[in-house]
Amino acid sequence: MATPLVEQIAARIAEHIREERLVPGTRLVERALAERLAVSRSPVGGALRLLAADGVVAAGERGGYAVLRVPDAAPVAEGGDGVETTYLRIAGDRLDGRLPERVTESGLAREYGLTSAQLSRILQRIGAEGWIERMPGYGWRFRPMLTSQGSYRDSYRFRLTIEPAALLEPDFQLDEDAVREVRAQQQHLVDGAIREVGDAELFDRNSAFHEVLVQCSGNAFFIDSLRRVDRLRRLVEYRRTLPRDRAVVRCREHVEIADLLLAGRRAEAAERLREHLDSVGTEKAGE
Repeated sequence: MATPLVEQIAARIAEHIREERLVPGTRLVERALAERLAVSRSPVGGALRLLAADGVVAAGERGGYAVLRVPDAAPVAEGGDGVETTYLRIAGDRLDGRLPERVTESGLAREYGLTSAQLSRILQRIGAEGWIERMPGYGWRFRPMLTSQGSYRDSYRFRLTIEPAALLEPDFQLDEDAVREVRAQQQHLVDGAIREVGDAELFDRNSAFHEVLVQCSGNAFFIDSLRRVDRLRRLVEYRRTLPRDRAVVRCREHVEIADLLLAGRRAEAAERLREHLDSVGTEKAGE
């Protein structure tokens, strides 16, 4: 099972292939990719294996990987042609109940004034994020999401139960490379990037941090449960994102938790994580 970090890097490599218009057969040098993406080589290798499983790259005869095909559609980017704004409008309309459970592509295109290419990019992103699925034959169906204050508050109570416990699991094995990568992402936010990223990207980076930590537990039930909760709370989080001056405090706490784990102080990290979730829950969910 790929970690959230590896999935994130795989998406960035796919975007690199598209942006540079790399033709099939182009060699992908792991070290060069790691330098370009400012990450270590270990998760890049995992990302390339993931892309190979998807048929985007293929293992070369003399080792390494080469482009097999160019991915069909680019992920939605911040700004640009306004697709990000429309994505957030769709998220808000679904959260407010203005969009029905089942929709069609033609209906969405008319409602939001989208070209077929723009709509394809949005649906690809929403599908990858797990809050919509294609129906057999025709149309799309939105999956259940958290909408009420009570359900959102309960999600934090649930996370308070499982996340600190995951760090204390007997089969816990620290993935040092992955933890260092998500720590670096959080430090980047602390150093100023937090005022440049959008709410969706901030959610992705923060949820990836928590998922990487829980992944180290080795307990598939903890891992699967947190991923399901993150998918359910995605839309409501866009509206409850903390002001950046508060959010940067939470990112600093992420760095502290990572440092405790990397120092081998697992019990302290679990307690710090519990305090972090408790205080964030109070701020966001009115606990």
